[in-house]
Amino acid sequence: MKTVQLTKFGIDNFTINEVEIPTPSANQVLVRIKAVSLNYLDVILAQGSFDPYLSFPYTPASDGSGIVEQVGSNVTRWKAGDRVAIQYVQKWTKGKIDQESNSVRVAWQTPGVLSQYVCIPDYGLVKAPDNLSFEETATLPIAALTAWHGLINQANLQLGQTVLTQGTGGVSLFALQIAKAAGARVIATTSSNEKAEKLRKAGADEVIDYTQHPEWHKQVLSLTNGQGADITLDIAGTKTIEQSLLSVKENGFVGTAGFISGAALPLDIHRHKINLSFLRIQGLAVGSAESFTALNRAIEIADIHPVIDSVFTLDTVHDAYRRLQEGQHFGKIVITV
Repeated sequence: MKTVQLTKFGIDNFTINEVEIPTPSANQVLVRIKAVSLNYLDVILAQGSFDPYLSFPYTPASDGSGIVEQVGSNVTRWKAGDRVAIQYVQKWTKGKIDQESNSVRVAWQTPGVLSQYVCIPDYGLVKAPDNLSFEETATLPIAALTAWHGLINQANLQLGQTVLTQGTGGVSLFALQIAKAAGARVIATTSSNEKAEKLRKAGADEVIDYTQHPEWHKQVLSLTNGQGADITLDIAGTKTIEQSLLSVKENGFVGTAGFISGAALPLDIHRHKINLSFLRIQGLAVGSAESFTALNRAIEIADIHPVIDSVFTLDTVHDAYRRLQEGQHFGKIVITV
């Protein structure tokens, strides 16, 4: 089978190699991967800036979809032919995360899925939504589940609330789609008229161009009668967290779901009224397999379709990573396998 590997850090160093198809153990499932999607985490892992101690050869990418090819002797929940998606945090099956359930992440503690076949523990898969293609399903494991877990499980999104999203990456676009399906108002920020128009077509009620309004939190307050949004998902980190805090109302929710502009959080408890306004700041990183299953049911019921920026092949994997690295994408970047 074909597999993509790194033997040293750098996205120019990907190679496509021929290796044996793995054989599933008693509790594993052999999945024929059909599509993979990329996340910012995949870029910084490949660059060596996230974990400099990765073992080589390294197979990248955590998010994938495919078809069950074979099951181990103890596996009863899956059968050949089932359409599945990969659960990123493999042992987080339900409930709150703890040290044990957080111990195995695909493409970090285990090999990634940018291969024609992979073996996955039977608990590390979820049923793919019936209304989505393999390419669409591959976009769900990190971006969609992070948005769902943040809005539904953590922020307890309610009908009529206002959600603030940032940019046009996967988490933000899924947050927009989920929030609109739940009957919320969405204010989105972006960097150009072209992206603003696309956001409106995707369902955003209001769009703020942060290049024209550097203090964009003031625009959010203006659009909410001085109250602020009920919920915001901060995906950039250092450069946006301060304004995210200033953009939410009292008893508001700020979910930190990314760090593309840096990981340092310059917080002033008094200036940002964290105590006096009873703000809740919650770290977000995907969700359990149980939550993933609930997300997929909602996707089927609301007929939500992920926004895909572009589709690449194994032979153009370098181009896929460069597209993500450039940061000009609108939606998810997918690689067919």
